[in-house]
Amino acid sequence: MGAALLPDAAFGIFPCCSIVPRHPLICRITSARSIRRRNYFFADQRISKSAHIVFSHSKDSDDTLTDVVFDQDGLSVRSDVIGIENELEIAKKALSEAQHRQEAIEKERDQLLEELARSEAKNQEYINTILHDKEIAIAELEAAKSLFQKKLESSVEEKFTLESKLVLAKQDAVDLAVQVEKLAEVAFQQATSHILEDAQLRISSAETTAAEAALLIEKQIKDATEGTISSIVEKSRHAIERALVVAEEAGELAKRSVDTFIDDTSPFTEVADVQAENIKLQGIISDIESQLMVARSEADKLNFELENTRQKLQAFEQRANDAEKAMLEFQESSRKNSLKKEEEMKSMLDKVKKDVAERTKAISKAFKADLKNIKATVEAAKEVVHCKDYAYLRRCEALQRSLKASEDALKTWRQRAEMAESLLLKGRLQDEGDEDSIYVVNGGRIDLLTDVDSQKWKLLSDGPRREIPQWMARRINAVSPKFPPKKLDVAEAFTSKFRSLELPTADEVWSIAREKPKEGDALVEHVYERETIEKKRKALERALQRKTVQWQRAPEQTKLEPGTGTGREIVFQGFNWESWRRGWYLELAAKTADLSHCGVTAVWLPPPTESVSPQGYMPSDLYNLNSSYGSVEELKYCIDEMHSQDLLALGDVVLNHRCAHKQSPNGVWNIFGGKLSWGPEAIVCDDPNFEGRGNPSSGDIFHAAPNIDHSQDFVRKDIKGWLNWLRNDIGFDGWRLDFVRGFSGTYVKEYIEASNPVFAIGEYWDSLGYEHGSLCYNQDPHRQRIVNWINATGGTSSAFDITTKGILHSALHNEYWRLIDPQGKPTGVMGWWPSRAVTFLENHDTGSTQGHWPFPRDKIMQGYAYILTHPGTPVIFYDHFYDFGIHDVITELIEARRRGGIHCRSSIKIYHANNEGYVAQVGEALVMKLGQFDWNPSKENQLEGSWQKFVDKGADYQVWLRQ
Repeated sequence: MGAALLPDAAFGIFPCCSIVPRHPLICRITSARSIRRRNYFFADQRISKSAHIVFSHSKDSDDTLTDVVFDQDGLSVRSDVIGIENELEIAKKALSEAQHRQEAIEKERDQLLEELARSEAKNQEYINTILHDKEIAIAELEAAKSLFQKKLESSVEEKFTLESKLVLAKQDAVDLAVQVEKLAEVAFQQATSHILEDAQLRISSAETTAAEAALLIEKQIKDATEGTISSIVEKSRHAIERALVVAEEAGELAKRSVDTFIDDTSPFTEVADVQAENIKLQGIISDIESQLMVARSEADKLNFELENTRQKLQAFEQRANDAEKAMLEFQESSRKNSLKKEEEMKSMLDKVKKDVAERTKAISKAFKADLKNIKATVEAAKEVVHCKDYAYLRRCEALQRSLKASEDALKTWRQRAEMAESLLLKGRLQDEGDEDSIYVVNGGRIDLLTDVDSQKWKLLSDGPRREIPQWMARRINAVSPKFPPKKLDVAEAFTSKFRSLELPTADEVWSIAREKPKEGDALVEHVYERETIEKKRKALERALQRKTVQWQRAPEQTKLEPGTGTGREIVFQGFNWESWRRGWYLELAAKTADLSHCGVTAVWLPPPTESVSPQGYMPSDLYNLNSSYGSVEELKYCIDEMHSQDLLALGDVVLNHRCAHKQSPNGVWNIFGGKLSWGPEAIVCDDPNFEGRGNPSSGDIFHAAPNIDHSQDFVRKDIKGWLNWLRNDIGFDGWRLDFVRGFSGTYVKEYIEASNPVFAIGEYWDSLGYEHGSLCYNQDPHRQRIVNWINATGGTSSAFDITTKGILHSALHNEYWRLIDPQGKPTGVMGWWPSRAVTFLENHDTGSTQGHWPFPRDKIMQGYAYILTHPGTPVIFYDHFYDFGIHDVITELIEARRRGGIHCRSSIKIYHANNEGYVAQVGEALVMKLGQFDWNPSKENQLEGSWQKFVDKGADYQVWLRQ
C-alpha cells in the first residue's frame, strides 16, 4: 500500500523508542492474545498541534502503524507508557515469585504423599504378617487334624478288616457244616438206593404177592429216607412175614386143589415145589438181612464221620469265639490308644492356640504402637496441610491485590488511549478536504478504509494483520503465568505436570473475588488436592480401624424371616430335568465350594422322596428318601457339604398331591402306604379320578395324582411332623413349595410356622395376559393373583415372580418400555412387593430338556443383568451357570450386586425406559443400563455423586458403582 503524504508543515521525522505491552493481561485485552508492535515517531518540538499521520505497508509486518507525529502533549503519553511498563515488570516479578512459591508447595505436597504411601506400605506389611501367621496356624491345625483323621481311618480300617475276617471264618465254618451234611445225605442216599435195587431184583422173581410186598417195602423205604436203618429192617421183616403168610395160604390152596382135582401129577410133588420155593424165599430173606447188617455198619461209619464233623465244627466255633475275643480286646486297646492320641492332640492344639494367642497379642501390641505412630503422623500431616492452606490463601490474596493493581493500570491505559483517539478525531476534522484516506476509530482500534474496492475487500477478507511469528509466540509464552490444570482424578493429580493455561477474559479476571469457586478455576485446584489428601487419610484411618477391631468384633446377629431369609439371598437351582440319571447328590456336593466362592447363599435341591416319576414330583412314601438322585446317606452328605460352605439347603417339597400304594375294592388307587398310611378320607371329594371322601379342595385340581385334603387335622399333623423331621434329622434349611395353587395359602402359613424354615418359596404358576397373540402391557391382574397368595400366607413365604419373567421375554427385544409401570415402578411382583419376589429366567420346567417356556438364548445375560441388579431374590439356573459358558459373567454380576449393597428391599428409580434402552438406579450405590441407549451417569442431571464403571458389555448392559 502506498504511503500517505504529509503536508508541508511536517519537518524531519526521527525514530523513537518502541512501546511494547509486556503484561499478558494487556496483550489479551488489546489484541486478543496477539501482540502487534507499533512504532511511534515524534517530530521536532516546533511541530504544531495539527500533526499528520502517515501509514505505510511493508513485507515484514501487516498494516503496521509506522509513523505517528504528536505535538507536545504526546510526550506526556510516552512517559506515562514507560511508567506503566515499569509497573507491569513489577507485576511480572510478583507472578514469578508466586510461581516459585507454588512449586515449593507442590514439592512439600509430594513429600507428604510419599510419607502417606510409606505408611500405607508399612500398614500393608503388618497386615500381610498377621495374615501369614494366621495361615501358618491354620495350616498346622489342618495338618494335625489330617494326621488324626488318618490314624482314626487306619484304626477303623483295621477294625473292619478283623470284623470281615471274623465274618469270613464264621461263613467258612457254616459252609463246612453244610458240606458235611450234604456228603452224609449223599452217602446215605447212595447206600439205601443200592440196597433197594438189590432187593427189587431178587424179590421180582418171587410170586406176585412177594413182588407187591417188595414194591411196598421200596415205597416205604423211599418215603422214610429220613428215618433210621433199623426202621427199614423192621418194615422189611414185616413184609417178608406177610409174604410167608401168603405163601402158606398158597400151600393150603394147593392142598385143597389136590383134593378137588384129580390129576396125573402127584400133590406131594407140588407141595415139595412150594416148600422149595419157601426155602428159596428164606434164603433171600437171609441175604436181605445180611445186606441190611452191612448197611447198618455203613450207617454207623457215617454217624462216626458226622460226629467227627461236629467236633471240627465245635473247634471252628471255638476259634471264631477266640477271634471275636481278640477283636474285642483289639478294639478296646485301639479305643484307649485313640483316646490317648486325642488327648495328645488336644494338648498339642492347646499349645498351638496358646502360641497363636501370644503371637497375636505381640503382633497386636506392635500394630497398636504403629497405629499410634501413624495417627500422630496423620495429625502432623493435617497440621502441615492446614498451614500450607493458610499460606496459599495468603498468596492468593496477594495475587488478587496484584491483579487489582493491574486493573487500575489498565483503566489508566484505556483513558490515555481514549485521549489518543480524540487527538486523531481532531486531526481528521482539520483535514476534511483530504479524500485520499479515511480514518475510523472502532473501540480503541484504528481501522483504515479506502475508496479502492479491491483494497477494501482484501482487508475485509484477509484482515489487516497476519499470524504471529514463532519467535514472537515463544516470547509471549515466556512471560505468561503457569497454573496447574484441573485434576480429573486422583491418579492424574499425582502424575500430571504443570502446563500453560490460557488466561481468562478481563471480566472473568476482575470477578474472581466476587464469584464462588467453580470447577476449572486455577485458584481452587489446591482445594481439590487438599480434598484428595483428606480422602486418602480418612480411608487409611478406616482401614486401620477395621484391622484393629476385627479381632474383637462379635458376629452380627441377622434377623431371619422365612419370606425373605437374610434379605441378601442368591438362590441356585441345583438340578435340571435330567439330573436323576446319575448320582446327583454326590455330583452336586463337589460343586458347593465353587458356589460359595461365587457368592451363592442358598441351593435349591430336587424333591428328596420316593416317587413314581424319577424326577420326584409324584411322591408316594414321604419318609423314604432313597430316590433316583441318590440314597438318604448321600443326601445327608450333600447337605453337610453345603453347610460347611455356609450354604442353605432348600428342599423341594410336594404337598398338594401324593401317589397311592394300593387299590381300593373298587380298583381305585387311593390307599396310601408307608409311615403315613392314609385312606380315601385324606383325598378331596371333588377330585373326579380317585373317589376321595374328604372335603372339597381349597384350590385347583392336579389330575395326575390324588389331591390331598389339607382341611383334615390328621393330614396337617402328619405333614408338620414330616417337615420337622426333614429340618431336624435330615438337615434342610428351607422349602420350595410345589404347585401351591392346589391348596390355600393359610395352610402354607401353618406349615411354615410349625417347621420354621430359614427361607420359603412358593410356585404359584399362572398364565399372563395376551391380546391378539401379543403380550399385554398391563399385567397387574397377573401379579395381583401372586400377591394375593403371598398375602394369604401372611407374608411367611415368598413366590416366584413369573410376571417379571414373562415381561422380560418381550421387553429385551427393544421394548424396554414394558419394564416401567405408570407409577414409575417395575412391572412385575418386584414393583409391588419386592421383598417377597423371587426373580428367575428359567427352571427345570421352562428350560432344560422340557423347554415349555425357554428364555431367549441371546438375551440371557441381559436378563441376569436385570434380576441380579434389582431388588428381590434372584435365582440362577444350573444349566446357565455350568453348561452355557457364562459362569464368570454371572459371578461378576453377583459381585456387582454385593458391592452395590443390593438386597431384596432396595429402592429403585427408573430414569429411562423406551425402545432404545433402560436405565435405573438401584439403592444408593448402583446404576445399570440395558440396550443401545447412549447414556452414562454424567449425562443425568438428577444423578449426583461420582460413578465408576464396573461392568461394560457394550450394547447389552453396563453397570456403574458409586465411588
